[in-house]
Amino acid sequence: MANDAAALPEGAFDGPVEFARHVRAALAAAAAQGWSEIVLSDPDFADWPLGERAVADALQAWSAGGRSLKMLAHRFDVFERHHARFVHWRRLWDHIVQCRALPQLNAGDVPSAIWTPSWSLLRIDPERSRGVCGASAADRVALRHRIDEGFQLGRPAFAASVLGL
Repeated sequence: MANDAAALPEGAFDGPVEFARHVRAALAAAAAQGWSEIVLSDPDFADWPLGERAVADALQAWSAGGRSLKMLAHRFDVFERHHARFVHWRRLWDHIVQCRALPQLNAGDVPSAIWTPSWSLLRIDPERSRGVCGASAADRVALRHRIDEGFQLGRPAFAASVLGL
């Protein structure tokens, strides 16, 4: 990673510690660079650092008019147990968050990835947290097409609140 605080990692990464560091860096850069949209995708987000205070603070700093967060998952059931800070942030910013679930697919068919207007990350081997990240336009376009296909097949999920009778 470069010395610039807003610089993002480039190239291959290996292991859960490096993956978590890249997620934190991406969300910090989203706030610093004012990205209009972020897309997060994972079978269940269980091993993402979304419950950390630094991540919640970065999302809060990023949240503003005209922003959009899309999330795609096989299922979202781990959030209440593992990502309480994210759940709280999501409730406050429901109007900018869209979540879709793909329970009809195998969990392995949902990419583990981050897409942004200028950078992307893809875990090629989610079990070992190995993957690649960078600013390649071709990689971003291919990843966005893959995620958009899943988003179209998915059903609304992870509501900000549960309403009932």
